[in-house]
Amino acid sequence: MIIFLYGPDSYRSRQKLNEIIEHYKKTHQTGLNLKQFEGKDLDLQDLKNELQITPMFQEKKLLVLNNVFINKNFKEEFLKNSSRLAKSENIIIFYEDKEVPSADSLFKFLKKEAKTQEFSTLAPQQLRNWLKKEFAQYRAEIDPRAVDRLIEFVGNDLWQLGNEVKKLAAFKKNKKIEVKDVELLVKSKIETDIFKTIDAIALKRKKQALNLLHQHLEKGDSPAYLLSMINYQFRNILAIKDLLEKGQPLSRAKLHPFVMKKSYQQAQQFSLGELKKIYRKIFEADYSIKTGKSEPQAALDLLVAGI
Repeated sequence: MIIFLYGPDSYRSRQKLNEIIEHYKKTHQTGLNLKQFEGKDLDLQDLKNELQITPMFQEKKLLVLNNVFINKNFKEEFLKNSSRLAKSENIIIFYEDKEVPSADSLFKFLKKEAKTQEFSTLAPQQLRNWLKKEFAQYRAEIDPRAVDRLIEFVGNDLWQLGNEVKKLAAFKKNKKIEVKDVELLVKSKIETDIFKTIDAIALKRKKQALNLLHQHLEKGDSPAYLLSMINYQFRNILAIKDLLEKGQPLSRAKLHPFVMKKSYQQAQQFSLGELKKIYRKIFEADYSIKTGKSEPQAALDLLVAGI
């Protein structure tokens, strides 16, 4: 049997891999026939040798092949022997913690012959649902607004989100987690992920802003996440600008000190009227994406170019 786990969401794919391994250990308690191989240095003969060894106690073997798609020689040799290897009664897991080219010959073979599960980056609503389930595992209750703020701070990095869930659940114990708790305990990725882009937009450096956006996309940040970050920060700028216009204390915005400082600096670059127009354009871009009228990346590019 061959199992193929792959995709950019390495947190959930790793969870699935560990689940399979733990189930195997419960069924085959000796643990002698569980082997993991790193794809970079793997030779097909190593795999063949392992499969040829008769297991003790008539156990099936579980062989995990980690990230073999970077190993051209292994892929070629495996495909030459694929018909025989696919018939093995042992369990071979191909585990890739990233995207895999769909045109790759090994990918095509595995999609056809293996039990396959893809782990794509979660969409915004899927991410909210995932977080609610994670908090529920710790018997922790969280305000929906705190969930949104947590996503605004961390994005779709499930490795960090998983750690933040544990931290917040331990901090509040049996009490409801609120927005202020997230702002107190969670270090915002906004500092590195979006303020530079907003600064470029504020200074009317559209080419730089577009380049920064594309860098985010190349790193794996989803357009939906980037738009939510732009929306979040321009909402903060608009709130600060409105308070300045009214001569009211900026503390009324109830922002994290760092976010407040950056928002105040950026608010100096816009009039209140300009900010309201920009906020409407962000809403229109979001609506266009959600209704399928525009491709997410194209909508982002048009938004930045139009500010």
